[in-house]
Amino acid sequence: MHEKLINVTLITKFLLMGFPDDQVLQRLYAAFFSLVYLVALMGNILIITLTTIDQHLQTPMYFFLKNLSLIDICYISVTVPKSIMNSLTNSHSISFMGCASQVFLVLVFAGTEFALLLVMSYDRYVAICCPLHYEAVMNRGSCVQMVTASWFIGCVYGSIHVAGTFSVHFCGSNIVHQFFCDIPSLLTLACSGEQILEYVFIIVSFCFVFVCFTFMVASYVYIVSTVLRIPSSQGRFKTFSTCMPHLTVVTLFLSSVYIAYLGLNSKSPSSLNIFMSVLYSLLPPSLNPVIYSLRNRDMKVALGKVFGEKMTPNI
Repeated sequence: MHEKLINVTLITKFLLMGFPDDQVLQRLYAAFFSLVYLVALMGNILIITLTTIDQHLQTPMYFFLKNLSLIDICYISVTVPKSIMNSLTNSHSISFMGCASQVFLVLVFAGTEFALLLVMSYDRYVAICCPLHYEAVMNRGSCVQMVTASWFIGCVYGSIHVAGTFSVHFCGSNIVHQFFCDIPSLLTLACSGEQILEYVFIIVSFCFVFVCFTFMVASYVYIVSTVLRIPSSQGRFKTFSTCMPHLTVVTLFLSSVYIAYLGLNSKSPSSLNIFMSVLYSLLPPSLNPVIYSLRNRDMKVALGKVFGEKMTPNI
């Protein structure tokens, strides 16, 4: 017990060693992360701007999309800038409090994003399966309440897991084999037998997420059955084009998280875990603008109006 207490007092920082300690590779990773980060920022800021200034995009779907873009900006900003800075300066350290804050914020934004994606699936269900009741159900007040509830769920989710993770004593090495502080990598550093509480939290969370995902899939089953009854092929295509990208984002996000957490008990660093962490931390924020905007006719029209207004004075 005395040895565990000494280890706790000694670990004031962690070393994020997710990528090979090679200067050339570090620069390449920094360049790649910088490119993805800029793409994600520009795309999501563009969505927020368009859905704010265009009157035709003042609907519940675009209100949720604007909040999703805000979450994505926050989500990717928690991990990527720190990783880029570490690669450029060849300094891999992060303070104990910085690591705990990173875990908390990542989980808050990830939990909020999943809850919001669930809300967005409900929005599509009501819009397609119950169109006559859509305006009554998805009014301004209920939309704000759903977004607020999503943020509350994310905060609770982050608080529970950061408490479970950092309630353990850390023994031995302070090297985290990841490019940011995540729960699986930190639990491998914990003293034997002290991870039980967080394991329970993770299992319960996965069960809850699975139940929510099941409801989400069930809503899409109803949506598909309704869409197939639409006589117009153009109408069916338009409806599918608004739903399938959403299901793609959810599936990509959840599958990468599940795979990353399946290696929870692995004591040795895994390239697959690092790759999956890159997938669920970088891909959704950078792909969401592409999936929801470039394939969306209303967003294209709004974008054309913005550039058209800017170009008019020069003609």
